[in-house]
Parts: sequence; C-alpha cells; structure tokens
Amino acid sequence: MDDFVSESESDYASYWRDWFISSRGNEYFCEIDEDYITDRFNLTGLNTEVQYYQYALDLITDVFDLDCDDDMRETIEKSARHLYGLVHARYIVTTRGLQKMFEKYKKADFGKCPRVMCSSHPLLPMGLSDVPNSKPVKLYCARCEDIYNPKSSRHAAIDGAYFGTSFHNIFFQVYPNLVPAKSVERYIPRCYGFKVHAAAALVRWQNGQRDEMRRRLRKLEVESGFKDAEDEAELDEEEEEDDEEELAAMEEVEGGGQQQHAATAAVGALGAGAATGGVAAGGEGVH
Repeated sequence: MDDFVSESESDYASYWRDWFISSRGNEYFCEIDEDYITDRFNLTGLNTEVQYYQYALDLITDVFDLDCDDDMRETIEKSARHLYGLVHARYIVTTRGLQKMFEKYKKADFGKCPRVMCSSHPLLPMGLSDVPNSKPVKLYCARCEDIYNPKSSRHAAIDGAYFGTSFHNIFFQVYPNLVPAKSVERYIPRCYGFKVHAAAALVRWQNGQRDEMRRRLRKLEVESGFKDAEDEAELDEEEEEDDEEELAAMEEVEGGGQQQHAATAAVGALGAGAATGGVAAGGEGVH
C-alpha cells in the first residue's frame, strides 16, 4: 500500500506541467525544470504581477490543496498559466532552457518560414514587448530576418512577453552555427517574361543599395553574412573597376597638376626674361 501511494504521488508531482505542455496551443512552450520554478530567487518580482500568486505557484508545483468553488479554481488556473508564462520567459535564456528550445527548433516545432525564397527555414518564437498583455507572440526567421504571425489562432493568442524580446538574439549568440547565410534571392515581377518597369526599377535600386553596403563592409573588413559566390564575384569585378577608375582619375589630376606647374614655370621664365631685357635696354640708354 505504501508503495502504491508513493508511486501515485510521484506521478502526480509533475502532473500540471505535463498537462500544460501537452495542451493544444501550448506547443511553443518548453517544460520548466522543477528545481528552477521552486527557487524563489528565479521568481523575484512576479508576486506583484500575478493575482493569487501563491495559489498559482502551488498549482504549478502540484501542492495546491485549497478547497474552493469552480469560479475560484478557474481564476487560479488562469493565474497559474500566466505565472508559468512569465517564468518561462526567464527560463528559456538559461543554459538548460536554451538547450530545450534548441531541440524544439531542430524539429521545427515552431513552424517554418512562409517566404518561398527562405526554403522552409525553421522559425523561432519571440515577443515584441516584455510587458505582459501588450503584444502577441511572433515568429522570427533568421534567414530573411523578418517576423511573421503564427498560422494557428491558438498560437496567435499567446502573449509575446512569455518569450521576451531578447530570447531569439541570445539563442543565435549561443548557437552561432545555426545562423544561416542571408537570403539574397528576390521575387521579380514579370509580364510575359518581361520585368515590370516600376517594380524592376525598385528592385535595381534596392540591389544597388545592398551591393554598395556590402562593398563598404568589405572595405572595413566586416562580415556581411551574404554567401552568394556569384554575387561575390560580381562585387570583386565592380570593386576592381572602381579602383581602376579612381586610379585613372588620380593620374589625370596629377598630370593636370604637372602641366599647370610646367606652364607656371614657363610663364615665370618668360617674365624673368622680359625683365632682364628691360634692364639691359635701360642700361644702354644711360650710356
């Protein structure tokens, strides 16, 4: 009998967290370790942000034993979900939390980028604000460096503060090998195979701005993140042409300067000769 009771208590010990993680719409969350959520230091300041904080914490850690009506139970349940989300935002930037989110990222549990040119690159959840109940969660693509709305309405209702504004940046700082080469492919509008003029002009301008930025970064020896071999070759050729033009311009300026110096010297010599001739003539007149 004692063995049966201890086994039941052991299974019940992680019941609420298991239920929360396995519930539909909570696939973005990872399970927080019990030793983390029971450490009061990790919960500093949350008691002022969560209604019925102690009851909510007891519910999460499965020591809740308050005899209450259904309405009160529902309110505490809502507070427990909110508290778990706030603690989750802190947990996922720890070593253990990052590792759990890394496993989910590898399996593309957060979805894939809807942009065609990103080739279904996995997404990462992020918040646009650290203030609770401010903005819903968004999904970040490291390839195109843009954010998207979740496809599911259940996921779109998750508070962005449960992931925070820094998590995705910290994630790629800890796992730099997961940072992909930036996407350089673009969709070009065409009509019967011909580029649409206004859109094509915009694309050319954008590509020109991008290439100019990449040239400046290369001169400063700053890694741009672009890894397109053909574009790199074109940039090398353009840089060589620019260098040749600058050298030619400098030579023209130097040649012009030398010609001007020679002309100035010639004019000076003529002036000196004229002055000498005048003095000689004046001397003859005196005799």
